[in-house]
Amino acid sequence: MSFDKKELISKLDKALDTIRPHLKVDGGDVEIVDVNEDFEVKVKWLGNCEFCSMSAMTMKAGIQEAIKQQVPEIKSVTAVNGVEFAQ
Repeated sequence: MSFDKKELISKLDKALDTIRPHLKVDGGDVEIVDVNEDFEVKVKWLGNCEFCSMSAMTMKAGIQEAIKQQVPEIKSVTAVNGVEFAQ
């Protein structure tokens, strides 16, 4: 697998475009902060998503699923902000 950051971010944005309408309905959004050579993605919650109690579920069932379907080489997706949940 070659690492082309610009191309990867473009693919990731297209994947996120599939989930963004659902986030925007509730006044939120998500943006890509970084993707590294280990194929780990960092995203930032925007708007109402930052403090939403459903962010963990949205990350798992929405964001990660959309990304991994369209960009299978991605190993992980984490948020750099938002609500912290005890594990």
